[in-house]
Amino acid sequence: MIPYMDMVVSINDTLARRLREEAGRRATTTSALVEAGLRLLLPLAEPEAGEFDAPPLPSWDSRGFRVDIADRDALYRSMEGDK
Repeated sequence: MIPYMDMVVSINDTLARRLREEAGRRATTTSALVEAGLRLLLPLAEPEAGEFDAPPLPSWDSRGFRVDIADRDALYRSMEGDK
């Protein structure tokens, strides 16, 4: 999820009116237009698709399968702690 921040920006009345009109023409919001304009003015280094600043997921050696899950009785025995 991308975090967003609410902020108040004071702009000229004429520019604000033009912004609302353009948003109406494009069937979008004024916020979306302002953000698009800012992205053109201030290019951000955005991560590539699938690239995150999160630590890698943990991994472990399961030492193979304990039971064939298609064998319901063996699965239940394994879940109950019996071998």
